[in-house]
Amino acid sequence: MRNLIYIPIVHTEVDMGSMSTSLRKEYLTRYGKEKWRQHTKAIDSMWDGLCRKIFDLNLPYGKLRIYQDGLPVCGRELEIIREAAEKGSRNHKIVLDLVEKGARLEGTESPDLLLQEYNNFKKLQGTSNIKMSDDLLIKRDKFIANRIESTLTEDEIGILFMGLMHRVDKYLSGIKVSYLIHRLPFKESYEEK
Repeated sequence: MRNLIYIPIVHTEVDMGSMSTSLRKEYLTRYGKEKWRQHTKAIDSMWDGLCRKIFDLNLPYGKLRIYQDGLPVCGRELEIIREAAEKGSRNHKIVLDLVEKGARLEGTESPDLLLQEYNNFKKLQGTSNIKMSDDLLIKRDKFIANRIESTLTEDEIGILFMGLMHRVDKYLSGIKVSYLIHRLPFKESYEEK
């Protein structure tokens, strides 16, 4: 049986790239500066804890295959991870550390589906209705599950860094999934339509 460690994550401002400015502005408008400070402090603490937990596992780095939310299958995966780590992404710094210790990085997402999500976000920018389409989320999760199933070998351990809104685990078969941390009930699981 193949094994996958599922790590539910919360994206930092750096991880949001070009969308971060408008997301931060919307958050500040709704909740104020003090809530923003508390929010960023909580996310930093979460990443400190995740980093400790991951490296405390003492995994066989040469047998790890890393899958990352938002990382397209494109042939430039390592370059994307390095750029984001250099900009301060805690998530991407952890991934880069794992790769430098011998883990293999895998393109995880469909570039077309990621582009659709980005375009949807741009259309909704400035409205109070910024949310991910459940249909698009399901398509992304199915693509990611298929990608994991087609690349993870019997002698490897997969690590999937995935945003809380996703439920990739619902679409995996023949893979034993364990969770680094308990998945928070951030959002009720979407139902397939």
